[in-house]
Amino acid sequence: MSEGVRIHSTAIVEDGVVIGPGTSIWDSVHVRGPATIGRDCIVGEKTYIAYGVRIGDYVKVNAQAYVCTGVTLEDRVFVAAGVVFTNDRFPRAFADGHDGLAPSEPNEETLETVVRTGATIGARAVIGPGLEIGAFAMIGMGAVVAADVPPHALVFGSPARVRGWVCVCGTPVVRGDDAHATVPQTRTCERCGRRYRFGGEDTRLLPEVA
Repeated sequence: MSEGVRIHSTAIVEDGVVIGPGTSIWDSVHVRGPATIGRDCIVGEKTYIAYGVRIGDYVKVNAQAYVCTGVTLEDRVFVAAGVVFTNDRFPRAFADGHDGLAPSEPNEETLETVVRTGATIGARAVIGPGLEIGAFAMIGMGAVVAADVPPHALVFGSPARVRGWVCVCGTPVVRGDDAHATVPQTRTCERCGRRYRFGGEDTRLLPEVA
């Protein structure tokens, strides 16, 4: 463990887990080894982090989240309370053609999910297997995410769909019908002044105008 790591006495942190300086692991958390958690992170109470999970720096995982094998959370990601990740395309409790339970180890059907830098996943959202959540995307509470999410996209619903575009600071800069404009446009964030282009295949930050 690195300097300044705080682990609650009720947490279970298995051998092989690497935790960066300044990170806090709260009560009844279970982190299986091997897994990696970066610096200055917070893992909220009763959260489960599976073996092989990779978490970057300055990440907040709130209470009762389930982060399964194959998930990577890049830097500055926010995972709200009760979020559930999944990784199996064809889950069964039994092994077809054999007695007993199916093995829990990853196999060819175990898919990896990556949450890119700065993205937010709202409370009780469910993230399907094998997806990429783009940088600074915003996933609404209770969303069921079954497809990749573009950078800066605001998505919600079941299944989750693009409903707008958000700034790095988290403020929506485009909402409603404008989110699917076919003609490229620019918009300025009312909160921080960053400028964006949208209406094409992606949304990207524009240079500051002198």
